[in-house]
Parts: sequence; structure tokens; C-alpha cells
Amino acid sequence: MDHDQFASIPKGDVVAEVPFDSLYRHGFARVAVAVPRVRVADPSYNAEQTLELAARAAAAGVVLTVFPELGLSSYTADDLFHQDALDAAVEAALARVVAASTEIDTVLVVGAPVRTQGRLFNCAIAICRGVVLGVAPKSYLPSYREFYEKRQFAAARETLEDHITIAGQRAPFGSDLLFRASNLNGFVFHLEICEDGWVPLPPSGFAALAGATVLVNLSASNIVIGKADYRRALCTSHSARYLAAYLYSAAGHGESTTDLAWDGQALVCENGDLLAEGERFSDHPQLVTADLDLQRLAADRLRTTSFADNVHDHRERLVALRRVEVELPVPDGPVALERDIERFPYVPADPALRNERCAEVHHIQVEGLSTRLRATGSQRVVIGVSGGLDSTQALIVAAKTMDRLGLPRANVLAYTMPGFATSTRTRTDAHRLMAALGVTAREIDIRPSATVMLRDLGHPAADGAAQYDITYENVQAGERTSHLFRLANQHGALVVGTGDLSELALGWCTFGVGDHMAHYSVNASVPKTLIKYLIAWAVDTDQFGPEAGEVLSSVLRTEISPELIPHTDSSAPSQSSEATVGPYELQDFHLYYLLRFGYLPSRIAYLARHAWSDPHRGRWPDLVPVDQRNAYDLATIKHWLAEFLRRFVQTSQFKRSTLPNAPKVGSGGSLSPRGDWRAPSDASAAAWLDELARNVPEA
Repeated sequence: MDHDQFASIPKGDVVAEVPFDSLYRHGFARVAVAVPRVRVADPSYNAEQTLELAARAAAAGVVLTVFPELGLSSYTADDLFHQDALDAAVEAALARVVAASTEIDTVLVVGAPVRTQGRLFNCAIAICRGVVLGVAPKSYLPSYREFYEKRQFAAARETLEDHITIAGQRAPFGSDLLFRASNLNGFVFHLEICEDGWVPLPPSGFAALAGATVLVNLSASNIVIGKADYRRALCTSHSARYLAAYLYSAAGHGESTTDLAWDGQALVCENGDLLAEGERFSDHPQLVTADLDLQRLAADRLRTTSFADNVHDHRERLVALRRVEVELPVPDGPVALERDIERFPYVPADPALRNERCAEVHHIQVEGLSTRLRATGSQRVVIGVSGGLDSTQALIVAAKTMDRLGLPRANVLAYTMPGFATSTRTRTDAHRLMAALGVTAREIDIRPSATVMLRDLGHPAADGAAQYDITYENVQAGERTSHLFRLANQHGALVVGTGDLSELALGWCTFGVGDHMAHYSVNASVPKTLIKYLIAWAVDTDQFGPEAGEVLSSVLRTEISPELIPHTDSSAPSQSSEATVGPYELQDFHLYYLLRFGYLPSRIAYLARHAWSDPHRGRWPDLVPVDQRNAYDLATIKHWLAEFLRRFVQTSQFKRSTLPNAPKVGSGGSLSPRGDWRAPSDASAAAWLDELARNVPEA
């Protein structure tokens, strides 16, 4: 066994070895919502159906399986709930489930009527490996419209004791129970029942503030027109508001249809997203599984300071909640992640969502630049146009800004500035695009002034030597930016920056008088992968007409290059940025998860492998041609992630600490020192690189 494929995770006082290939090592947890067949008032049959689904869930690596409200008895037993025969049958069925659970490696949460303290309670019962972990009675009993639960049941507030004897065991009893996993960090679940989730201040809300990350709702909930959509909206909004997962299981086939119908809706939601939903009105048992991302929930709660403030305001109630420790039946072997991980976290794969995202980003960029021009009283902008992705998108924004302000596009003063390595293709595309957009087009050849500077520096390249070092490259980048600023002085204009978020993250820009600097940047929080789709969106939606669309399509096909080192073939770019800093599609993936959530490098590598190792798995944005649908193995991912970490954490923060103003466009973050990201310029990346080396195997 290769020790490098394992990492230690806490399991109470024990250390468990979990393989790299297991989702449980990386902060995920597989859960299930089960909707079995039931028979009204037949606990023996219902227990049998419950155990069959629980066994299926355990075989799938599920650690928590949730069943519907009153599933052991059926919800629609009505006044039969007060019959001793049904009560005895429920007790026997529950004892059978508890005994059988010793051989079923999943926590079961079942619904049953429970007689105790001289009352009858509608309860959720958590069971694990033969142990009743706790019993949660329903807090809010509906007695309106078709519901009259108060006729049969007492509410949680009417309990007299905080423990009861059930299935021959002494167990915690109350709606105030939090079940905390001792062997899976961040997994804390809470139980509520149906109506509890519909009230203005649900018990699960307080549980979430007290640390619960998995909120469970056992429901019956008959179906009427429009109710399924409302339930779905309610559960997703609960998960968003509480930064939690929300599991919902509604009664289905077999419940009495004397006056009502049942659709068996099963939902798994997380932080505002619907992860999984079962088939409604199914006449066969349902088991809906989903892989929860516990670390994402933890990261969002850590960063959302108002969540902590809300905790403080309810501290007295929260500290009174009781904690129950549970060791989850986490599988020892590999458990493959089944959750969809987008290859392009900044770019939705769905075309409709992508177009909506691109339109929103475009409007934010235009709003930012137009507001800055109004504030300064400037009516002109200066921009360098290279024929590459970034300057193309910035030029599009500048042109649309003039349209928005009611100014002529000729007020965009666009300059191509060919240097020692400018290719014919990019230079031609730049001129064609400027003409198609109707901006003022000019060209300044920077080679003479760059040569003078090289000579002043005593650099051999001034006399024709092929010494193409960083000085040689940055002299050209600096000359371009210097010209732009002086042109802005001359014309009373603002210099529009073109650099993007990906380049800033990797430090792939020339500091100071270089592409690092501008009066206002429009792309600074837009990653390279998204810029490609913004340009494609401009083509698809015919923003500028067919001639411009043709040039934009050519730009999209051009290899990303700084074009600073000469090559024998002057028709195409001579350098590949991605050969040096890594594939942008992969580095943007790394950037998103490091910047947005602060994940361990090993977790980022695990997610990247899941997203990128197989080109046939998962969705691709439709604009990516089949022959450009790349795949990366774990060794390649590890190599480029190490390069990213060195550049991001250790070598390039000083550039980000002095950035010009730019609008933030997405929740994925920006790198402005005045906004999302404030970091020391002299930090070491050793901790990140060491974690990556120790915990990620080469294959």
C-alpha cells in the first residue's frame, strides 16, 4: 500500500487512514433521502421496506439516510394512532429496525409515533449500528386546512423529560439535539419534522447557528397544485440562508388517498443549490443520493461575519442545545465522488446561464468605466490593442461605454504598438477590429524607442544579439505603457487597462510602467477563461455586426502569447504563455477554489482530477470544440498546481498590492487590495507546497 495515498483525519481519539480516492478524505459526505412504499397502519411491512432501502444506501457508501415522517406507521393512520395495537406494532417494528441496523453501515433517521410521558409524539428517531442516538419530537403541529395533528399528537414544548426509554434503550429526547460526527469534520445534523420547516423561525435555523451543517426534515406533506415548486423553493432557500445542506423526504406511494394525494418528493439542497431530486408520484421505492460539500459550507460560514454576529445575538438559546456524539460508518475504501464539478467554475456549461452571466459581466464592466469617466469629466480613453483576448475585451467595453454615454466611438483612442515579436496575424486582427468597431485607430512602432532604452542599458540585444531575457521583454512592455500614459496626457484621456484576473493571480504582468498599470482596469477581476466566453458571447449575440464578429472569432483562435521574443515564423505568435504559467483553464480552476474557499492544495487537486481527468465525463460549454476538450492526469495537475501556488502565494502579491481601480464582477473574488484579497507581499508558499507534496500522489 502506497502511504502517500493516505492522510490522517480525526476520528475521536483514533486516527483513521482514508484513501486519496475517497470523497470522505476531502470533506465530502454522501447522504440519501429515501421514500419507501408504505402500507397504512402496517409497521411490520413498513419496517421491512425501510431496511431494504437502508441496506441499499449503505452499499452505496451513504452515511446518513433519511425517511419520511411517521414512515413506520404511515402518516395517514388518523385516530388509529390512539389504538394500543398500532402502538405495540410500531414498538416491535422500531425494535426490529434498531436490531437490524447493527449490520447496516448508515445512520437511519426514521419517523414514528412515540408514546411517552402520557402523551403521543410525532418523532424523528436517529439510529446507528444498533444504538438509538436520539429522538426529536415535532415542534409545530398544524391544525388548519386538511391537517389536524393536534387531535392525535403533543408538541415538543410539552415534553417533561429530556431522555426516554425507547427500543429498550435510554436515549436523548427533544427538539434541541445536534448530532455531531466525531470522525467526519464538519458533519453535524439536526432533525425537524414537516411543519417545523414552514414556520417563520424554524428549529433548524437555530440549529444551524449552533453548528449544524446538515438539516434534516422528515415530512409527509400531501400534494396539491403548485406545492412541489413551493417545497423546492423553501428547501433551497433554507439551505442558502443557513449556509447548510437541507434534506427533505416526503411521504409517497401507499399513504391513504381517502381525502389527499401524496407525491413522495425527495430533495437534497446545499447552500441554495438543488443537488438532487427524486421522481415524484413514483410507485416504486426511491433512494436519492448526493455528495455534500462540508468544506464549502465551513468556508462560507467562516467568511460570512454576519453569520457569526447572528450566532452571538442568540447565544443563550444556542448554548442550551444538546450535542450528541456519533461515529459515522465511513467506508474504509475508495468512494468515488459522484458530484458534478464544473471544469470552468467561472463559466456555466448551460448556454442560457452562460449568456446571462456574460451579459451581466459585460454590463458591470461598462458601468464601471462609464461611471469613472463621468466622475473625472473625461470623454476619451486610450487603449493599447494587441489582437489578443484581453485587449479585445477591453476595447469592446470601451466602445460600448461610449455608446452608453452618448459619445462617439472615435473617442476611444486605440493604438497598436508592434514590437520585436509582434506577429502578422495579431497585428492584422487588431487593425481589422479597430476599423470594425469604429474607434480612432493609430499605430506606434515601439522598436526604435525600445532599442534606445536597450542601448542605454548596455543590453546586447541593442546591437542585434539574441539575448532574449526578462529585461528584453519588459523594455517592450514598459515602452508600450509609457506611450499610453503620455498619449492620455496629450489627449485628456484615461488609460484603460487590459490585464485579467488570471494574469494577476500568476503575476504574469510587467510591474509598474507595464501592463500592470492603468488609470482604470476593466478586466482585472475577469479570469482568462471567462474573457474567451465574453468575446464569444459578443459574436453569438451579434453585438457589433458580421465584420467585427469575424475578427473576434479569429482572436478566439489565436494562441495566448505576450509576443515579446522573436521567432523565425513572424506570421503567428512566437511564445506560449501557457507553456510557462500553465494551461489557463486549469489555473483558473485552481484560482477559484483557492481564492473563493481557501481549500487545501490536496483538495483542489482532488477536485481538479475529478473535473479534468476524463474528457467524456461531465458537461462541457458548447463553445469548446471537441478537439480542444483537454484532459489532465493527477501528475500534471499536481505540477501546475505547485507552479500556481508558488506564483500566487509567494512571488506576485507585491504586484496585486498596488493595483489600479477596477470593478469586481463575480463572487469568485477579485484581487484588489481594497476588496476581497489582502495579503503580505513577502509570504512563503512552503506550507501550501508541503501539503501538496505530502498528500497528493503522483498518480
